[in-house]
Amino acid sequence: MGPLPHVHRRGFLGLAGLSGLGWLTPLGRTLARAAERKNSPAKSVIVLWMAGGPSQLETFDPKPGTDIAAGTAARDTAAKGVQLAAGFEQLADQMSHVALVRSLVSQEGDHERGAYTLKTGYRPDPTVVHPSLGALVCHALPDAAVDIPRHVSILPGQWPARGGFLGAEYDAFKVFDPAEKVPDVSPMVDPARFADRLKDLDVVEDAFARGRVRKPGGQRETIDRAKKLMSSDQLKAFDVSLEPAKVRKEYGDTAFGRGCLAARRLLEVGVRCVEVTLDGWDSHANNHAVCKRLVGELDPAFAALIRDLKQRGTFDDTVILCVGEFGRTPKLNPAAGRDHWPHNFSAALAGGGLKGGVVVGETDPNGGKESRRPVPVADLHATVLTALGIDPEKTLKTGIGRTVNRSAGTPIGEILG
Repeated sequence: MGPLPHVHRRGFLGLAGLSGLGWLTPLGRTLARAAERKNSPAKSVIVLWMAGGPSQLETFDPKPGTDIAAGTAARDTAAKGVQLAAGFEQLADQMSHVALVRSLVSQEGDHERGAYTLKTGYRPDPTVVHPSLGALVCHALPDAAVDIPRHVSILPGQWPARGGFLGAEYDAFKVFDPAEKVPDVSPMVDPARFADRLKDLDVVEDAFARGRVRKPGGQRETIDRAKKLMSSDQLKAFDVSLEPAKVRKEYGDTAFGRGCLAARRLLEVGVRCVEVTLDGWDSHANNHAVCKRLVGELDPAFAALIRDLKQRGTFDDTVILCVGEFGRTPKLNPAAGRDHWPHNFSAALAGGGLKGGVVVGETDPNGGKESRRPVPVADLHATVLTALGIDPEKTLKTGIGRTVNRSAGTPIGEILG
């Protein structure tokens, strides 16, 4: 099964209600509640990737007045009883639309392994390369009307989102600051010479196809997609200069802010997943100064993205996920930094019909490893997939026939409703 079929909520719940949902599997009960929550699933996802591992204490799980806060203050938000760390002046006003998971648990405290886990929902495995969340979404929700890549990574870091066993065609298309032109999509020669080169390439491809290799491996299809991309009017979606100056200012005059604005524009032409990276959270030294600078970039961009999507009527069509590969230690080290901490850290979700103003999990104010209502990373993926109408339990096959579920997690019921 691919995308979940549309189910009229009253019809579905009318049947389910006959026995209090008891006859359904746990996933079935979650989907029944999702059907009650909204009439149609979300269409796309934006991942705000906080590369390096942001400190939960200086972002989404402040502990003001405690030893582990080390002086970090908090501020109230539009969601009653929910606080953010000081510095989130604009996002605080949008918190009634944002859900926080404060008790994410990972088993990986290394950057590369942690990034793999958070981007795929699986721990690294030498026998299989798992697809990232965006690749899974694009695979499950195809759209032939989109000329440009449907999986895009803006400001990619060391470990961009990959297609894994789904294939390289699901790798994220990498672009950098949207203030610059998209690289490698404009011919470097005049049109006539470009046409001649394509003819020469056809000769080579024909000869290759007649040779000893019977299946050329999709080279011609790749070339056709590239030609379609280079001539597509949809490329304008990358150009944030086409937006009014007022809108650009709201997102912030930063590469990350422009990336978030470009993400919104790309979704409007049918792109399924955009990952926008804000790098530099690896705060082993001077943690407070590092976080203050980066929160100054994240706050206006995240808040503007929510406001913009709501104004344009596409907020419920879009899931926003903000997370990094792990959190930071509750105690400061001798360099006034925080080290790697995968034991309980935070993520923020918004849009896609998800509940806002909700907090899942509670961490120890003394900095212990145990938390109330721990949430495995895989559950985060299962939640996003479910919001998009994608069955997280569907079994996929790798190139060698191995079966792997889209997700090994269970949707977070408190967020789905």
